[in-house]
Amino acid sequence: MSIKDKIKIVKADITTLDIEAIVNSAFEDLLGGDGVDGAIHEAAGPLLLEECKTLNGCEIGKAKITKGYRLKAKYVIHTVGPHWQGGSKDEAKLLSSCYKESLILASKHGIKTIAFPSISTGAFGYPIEMAAPIALRTVFDYLGKHKEVEKLIFVVFSDNDFGAYNNALYVF
Repeated sequence: MSIKDKIKIVKADITTLDIEAIVNSAFEDLLGGDGVDGAIHEAAGPLLLEECKTLNGCEIGKAKITKGYRLKAKYVIHTVGPHWQGGSKDEAKLLSSCYKESLILASKHGIKTIAFPSISTGAFGYPIEMAAPIALRTVFDYLGKHKEVEKLIFVVFSDNDFGAYNNALYVF
């Protein structure tokens, strides 16, 4: 199976996926917010917030893992993406790190199926046309060296995001 065969892009609600782990594009305090972060916290229920309070936040570009609680997903991997500041503040490196650190946690926990949102492209303002190729390149690099993850889904919310991810996938 090629790496490309392991990757799927869907337009859906990440909280409804029946998959081992979903990734949360979180704020540094991990205590919920708007967008994907708020939707995941709401769907998972109050026990997710309680567990997140014990994690003491998360640095930009890093990731932490919790249980999925009321989600179909067994785990939530929380990662904090960079705020877009024009591209001169290591945003690309930090964004790539979000995907890589999340995949490292998935591998450590024996997770074979994982879903990612489009990290940092919502409230954090990262341009989707720049973020999608970084996400795909990072995932391809990781999956090329590590065989643990068997299925990876990019979950997007809009037609524009779907197009950006498909365009980025096309070059691989």
